Amino acid sequence: MSEPIIYEISSPGRVGVNLPECDVPESTLPTDLMRDDLALPEVGELQVVRHFVKLSQLNYAIDKGFYPLGSCTMKYNPKVNEDAARLPGLAQLHPLTDIEGSQGALYLMYELQKWLGEISGFEGVSLTPAAGAQGEFAGILMIRNYHVDRDEPERDIILVPNSAHGTNPATVTMAGLKVHELPADEEGNVDLDALKAACEGDLRGRIAGMMITVPSTLGLFEGHILEVIETVHEAGGLMYMDGANMNALMGVVKPGELGFDVMHYNLHKTFSTPHGGGGPGSGAVGVGDKLKPYLPGPIVDIVEPAEGEDDAPLYGFVMPENSIGRMKAFHGNFGMHLRAYAYIRVYGDSGIRDVTRHAVLNANYLRAKLMKTYKVPYPRYCGHEFVMEGHFDDAPDIHALDISKRLMDYGFHPPTNYFPLIVPEALLIEPTETETKEALDAFVEAMEKIAEEARTNPELLHDAPHTAPVKRLDEVRAAKELILCCAPALPEGGD
Repeated sequence: MSEPIIYEISSPGRVGVNLPECDVPESTLPTDLMRDDLALPEVGELQVVRHFVKLSQLNYAIDKGFYPLGSCTMKYNPKVNEDAARLPGLAQLHPLTDIEGSQGALYLMYELQKWLGEISGFEGVSLTPAAGAQGEFAGILMIRNYHVDRDEPERDIILVPNSAHGTNPATVTMAGLKVHELPADEEGNVDLDALKAACEGDLRGRIAGMMITVPSTLGLFEGHILEVIETVHEAGGLMYMDGANMNALMGVVKPGELGFDVMHYNLHKTFSTPHGGGGPGSGAVGVGDKLKPYLPGPIVDIVEPAEGEDDAPLYGFVMPENSIGRMKAFHGNFGMHLRAYAYIRVYGDSGIRDVTRHAVLNANYLRAKLMKTYKVPYPRYCGHEFVMEGHFDDAPDIHALDISKRLMDYGFHPPTNYFPLIVPEALLIEPTETETKEALDAFVEAMEKIAEEARTNPELLHDAPHTAPVKRLDEVRAAKELILCCAPALPEGGD
């Protein structure tokens, strides 16, 4: 047996919990459940509390500072959403409760389906997918089944721009279809010539559809999106919109009215708890008339009483006629439905529109400020985010990672690094609508200082971060060789 771990804060005999006197007959625990090799630290209650509070304060969170992760929509979310999700009658409702005892929750889901349909311009909505990637998967499965039911199983190709989210080609492959990549033109839009060559050439009869993010992962609204949609439809394909960037559209543009056939929403990003918020996601899907019968179920609808019964109609679960089936157990991540419902209810029509306006305004403000110092490869108005290059011609040894690590010393979370892949040394920045001008100005000032340091003192960036509790790691090794204990005494000769 290996030597037990010795903890620096442990002292023999200290107890962290004082249990009350036992009020039931005592029994001996089975010996096969006991492990004598677990040298747990012996600490008092106050030391336990301080230890975990200290750890929590080391975590960076949106409640502590600016979090400009591009493509992730890390925005502050009103605490009223969390309060709504914790209401006992909703949070403690068992998913197997009969529909008569679940009418409040079912009404909420029914209204949320309607609101999401109204915001996006789609005829039908399902709340069941558990995350954005699962919503994508549902959308592509619906497209595949649609073609199979039309006796066109040979349609096995999905067109995907090279600026797409990384989940898009993975989703296509998981659904048993094939990816045909499309390049971007010099303005960052989908190359129309390449698109038409695919839709009018040998691939025409095999095209099942196209996946595209609007605005794109470059943060750019596709200037000829209507022509893109029309070209794919004329080739017999359907249009899938990745809704991860709805923070730049809601209340202003309805994808269903543009001609999209299916889209997933990231409820956990655009409509409440942000990506990485520590809780479950929700990747609801919206569809037009063609795909409405294929929605994953169950969805909530008004259920009429059986013939001969006098009961009033109730809200209940139904499965669409040609449903692709369930995406997960029960009915989706209900807690996220509650948060999204509260978010939309509080903001209302005009508030939702203002969210989009301010998100786009903040992104363009940062873009205009930073393009004086950093290269912005597509220098036109952006949506809710923009991409710039994290390197300088007169500081060739500095990379995007160096800039991001140094940014941590200034108290900011780094932006997304090296994505999208088509931009060298990419830094993808999304300020969201919730940041003030003062916060944005402080971020710009830090980025300008870092640019100057890159030229005058590059080693300062190479060695960053200097103030973080953990310095630069071998990230591959760190993921494989986790250290999960509190400062154990290392064996003699350990490193």
